[in-house]
Amino acid sequence: MRKRTGDPTVVLAGDIGGTKTHLGLFRMGGRRPEAVVVETYPSREASRLEGIVDLFRKSHDMPVASACFGIAGPVYRGMCRTTNLPWVVSERGIRTRFKWNHVRLINDLAATALAVPLLGNRELVGLSRVRPRKGQNIALLAPGTGLGEALLVHHHGSYIPVSSEAGHVDFSPNNEEEIDLWRYLRKRFDHVSPERVVSGPGLLNIYSWLRDGGRYREPLWLRKRLQEGDSAKVITETALRYGQPLCSATMRVFLSVFGAVAGNLALTGMTRGGVYLGGGICPKILPALKQEGFLNAFTSKGRFSDLMREIPVRVILNDKAALLGAAACGFKMDA
Repeated sequence: MRKRTGDPTVVLAGDIGGTKTHLGLFRMGGRRPEAVVVETYPSREASRLEGIVDLFRKSHDMPVASACFGIAGPVYRGMCRTTNLPWVVSERGIRTRFKWNHVRLINDLAATALAVPLLGNRELVGLSRVRPRKGQNIALLAPGTGLGEALLVHHHGSYIPVSSEAGHVDFSPNNEEEIDLWRYLRKRFDHVSPERVVSGPGLLNIYSWLRDGGRYREPLWLRKRLQEGDSAKVITETALRYGQPLCSATMRVFLSVFGAVAGNLALTGMTRGGVYLGGGICPKILPALKQEGFLNAFTSKGRFSDLMREIPVRVILNDKAALLGAAACGFKMDA
């Protein structure tokens, strides 16, 4: 990474999600990029990313050395068809539109993964007392509008981010209750993936299954709140603050499946360097994650349960981690 004397390099970084788009201008600090300005825009109100970038530049017109965007969706040959937005975004299109020499699209979880080695202790909360091992692979999961998963593979003293679409593999039930949930979701969707359960919309899917199955009664006031607001937020807050039975049961199932999915990724990547939980949901449900349900499901891997207990799990508190990682990528392009 390089910082020019008398001509400080400015990088434009973006975190493009299905609900929100964060854009920021960064300069290189002592050990990591530092934000000059950050703005947030509702993604669904724009017909394409370029329109949001235009709005940002009108307010913050600074010369940009390079631009890197972490985007929620698979990136192939510099192009992405976003998973939860009707957008097609390309490096070439952005480069042509804004006349920037260096433009990079990376998966949003790859962007967050790049930020993990840069995070300080105050930006992380451990769910277990196990400490990460240096020089080992790292896993990252981030439930939000969807479910993102990525790996950081340690190679010759540095980390290589490996993005994935593992949130869209097959959902694998672990008990009779989850088998019943799978059957319920299979009637609604052609394919039942972990993202149908471990995400904001997934919380509502679990809630609907428990309600429709007659296990719990849905109070009228709760139904109205769900209709008026963010369903995932309503469910988690009602469970954590008031212990409402239907919402609490929803959280219990969510945490169990989430723990199992996180454990699967940890085994797949042999991530002795730790499992990191990001996204918009995890910091908001931290008290629930600290309870035994998540970690029990995480470590419950049969003959490999002892190994799983040696893998630390941490929650990322910095809600701009993906933006930080995209900025770090942008500075590498300019180096």
